[in-house]
Amino acid sequence: MRIHSDDFRDMQPIPDDCAFGRPGSADTPCVPSANRNPHLAWDQVPEGTRSFAITCIDSDVPTRGDDVNQPGRRVPASLPRTDFVHWLIADIPADCRELARASCGDGVVAHGKRTPPGPAGACQGLNDYTGWFAGDATMAGDYLGYDGPCPPWNDERVHHYHFRIHALDVAGLGLRSGYSLAQLREAMAGHVLAEAELTGTYTLSVALRR
Repeated sequence: MRIHSDDFRDMQPIPDDCAFGRPGSADTPCVPSANRNPHLAWDQVPEGTRSFAITCIDSDVPTRGDDVNQPGRRVPASLPRTDFVHWLIADIPADCRELARASCGDGVVAHGKRTPPGPAGACQGLNDYTGWFAGDATMAGDYLGYDGPCPPWNDERVHHYHFRIHALDVAGLGLRSGYSLAQLREAMAGHVLAEAELTGTYTLSVALRR
């Protein structure tokens, strides 16, 4: 199976309008962006596929937040990293082969999208902005569906966003809206016929964007 995007190539930068945050000014290094899901398309689907699931995960999130977005400080590239979920979508119909740009997300929604758009019948999970904004009264909420990149603007490492599609041998996984990555993986276990991955990069660091 193969996956590609009209918006970026494998291991190349994701456009700013597909991000949650984009570079701002010296006083405000990060400002809200258009937050549109990128175009995705896939083919060479194995026989017997009855549905698809897509995940988008940033594998470069700092494991310690002391220096994150702090003026005059830097998040060292050597700091151990962990995963951050940006998108979970399951039960995509078997006849679907493409998601248009902005068809599953368009704009930053304070407190999170309650009913994110997507293919008919699809079921979407929580992304990790749910936890990130938990202590912020102006933004806290359940973040469902796609919310794009917004890495620390003072991070010395370029972040990698792994868009992975899974071809499944079941029409539905029996998940309820708002499921977690762990629940999705548990539900997919034993049902994956094939997988394909497209990785995009993103950074808010002025030095790394040159």
